[in-house]
Amino acid sequence: MLFRDVIGQEHIKKHLVFSADNGRIPHAQLFVGPEGSGTLPMAIAYAQYVLCNNSGGENDSGDAVCNLKFDTISHPDLHFAFPVTTNDKVKSHPVSKHFLVEWRQLLKEQPYGNLFDWYKLLGVDNKQGQIGVDESLDIVKSLALKSYEGGYKVMLIWMAGKMNIAAANKLLKLIEEPPNKTLFLLIAEDEEQIINTIRSRCQILHFPPLAQSSIKEALVKAYNIEVSVATKIAHQANGNYNKACDLVYKDTEDTQFETWFVFWIRSAFRAKGNKSAIHDLISWSEEIAKTGRETQKQFLHFCLDFFRQALLMNYNAEKLVYMETNSDSFQMEKFAPFIHGANILEISDELQTAIYHIERNGNSKIILTDLSIKLTRLLHKKEAI
Repeated sequence: MLFRDVIGQEHIKKHLVFSADNGRIPHAQLFVGPEGSGTLPMAIAYAQYVLCNNSGGENDSGDAVCNLKFDTISHPDLHFAFPVTTNDKVKSHPVSKHFLVEWRQLLKEQPYGNLFDWYKLLGVDNKQGQIGVDESLDIVKSLALKSYEGGYKVMLIWMAGKMNIAAANKLLKLIEEPPNKTLFLLIAEDEEQIINTIRSRCQILHFPPLAQSSIKEALVKAYNIEVSVATKIAHQANGNYNKACDLVYKDTEDTQFETWFVFWIRSAFRAKGNKSAIHDLISWSEEIAKTGRETQKQFLHFCLDFFRQALLMNYNAEKLVYMETNSDSFQMEKFAPFIHGANILEISDELQTAIYHIERNGNSKIILTDLSIKLTRLLHKKEAI
């Protein structure tokens, strides 16, 4: 992937090109940015620029054979580590090298994809992937060898926040004092999930959400859709190119999430003093609990966004509202007055607590039922005058 293939983030491209052209390449760098901001494509483009001795910034030109290897993500000096877990193919001690076929498929089809997309591709959305000790041992072995082509070796660690403490401790010394011409590129959505001892050894680059204009131009170029349609999708995507692509295909999970959300909210409204509505909430919790944990977490993040958007609309900040409902019978304008300063913080806290417990393998049915009952009280809370 060349720099010209990466959407937007021009200031970061210029910084990376300048550092490479001047031989000032930090041995450990951390790319931090929200989903769909392009951290992974940028890291691959940077690795290609360094390994293939490219020059000219966006007009990359260098070793043609080397650049060709990047077309199939098969350069021998480019190594990957990413969250994995057991599946039908790998029964024990999973490490990234066991899943390179699936990884190349993700990079080809969804280079802006998220962890949820990756787990769906592996068929393990009911499990929690991680970068464990077995992976760190593999990394140490890979980087102990000389580079195949006599230049740099690049270790790209995607979703580095999923690295457990034992794995991180194994890599500390290597990241602090790597072999000559070794480049670590760590990618994360939230740098706080990475332990301080790793973070302090990296130069950190923060990626903002993509500009609406950048997403619009990319959609028109990639999908040949009308500018008006691309503009609307870019607005709804809110800086997330991965979501924009889903919206083009109408393949976004948000449609299902909205159906679940609408039923949940309506049942919670009716549940105050209504036994039958309580049964609806319990049934709803059972239905969501049957899905994978990653789906549950993704849905609760969707709920967080929905409540925040409703709050913005309630306080007349319509220009910041990007979410649109598909249901004619449930409109954001009518829902917004129920979300205000007196309940939004508690709602947000309860949702984040539920995400935390699900991530740690709590009983989903109990967590979601408890959340639903609390929501019933919070939705009926009156705003202070």
